[in-house]
Amino acid sequence: MRHRKTVNHLGRPAGHRKALLMNLAKSLIMHKRIVTTLTKAKELRKFVEPILTRTKKDTTHARRTIFSIFQDKEPLKELFNQIAEKIEQRPGGYTRIIKLGNRVGDNAKMAMIELVDYNQLYVKEKKVIKTTRRSRTKKATEGVQEVSTTPIADK
Repeated sequence: MRHRKTVNHLGRPAGHRKALLMNLAKSLIMHKRIVTTLTKAKELRKFVEPILTRTKKDTTHARRTIFSIFQDKEPLKELFNQIAEKIEQRPGGYTRIIKLGNRVGDNAKMAMIELVDYNQLYVKEKKVIKTTRRSRTKKATEGVQEVSTTPIADK
């Protein structure tokens, strides 16, 4: 029975699993979207969401913590320069998993995992509503300003 077993080991030892998730996370950050198996995508989401949350605060401690995970400067630059400013208003849910079907060779369930703010198909565009305004002409404003202030005589 797998009661209270929350970690999917993906059939690998701990070091191999950590390296796999690190490489998948690097690829996701650099390419914004990757195709992998469904179980790897679900585990990658658990791995990468706290990292993305940590990038919201651009501090030295956050940079060092994330560098200790990746051991590479390129995803670090990408995270803090481009991705952090896109996700700063989002409270969570930075990734999306889309199921694709089964792989031809071994019939494994495939999925595409992507960063939510980088997909142009699902991003709602803000519509610019142009309002037609009537500007007052000089003649109309002059007529309004020439109101007499003399008191009206009572009859």
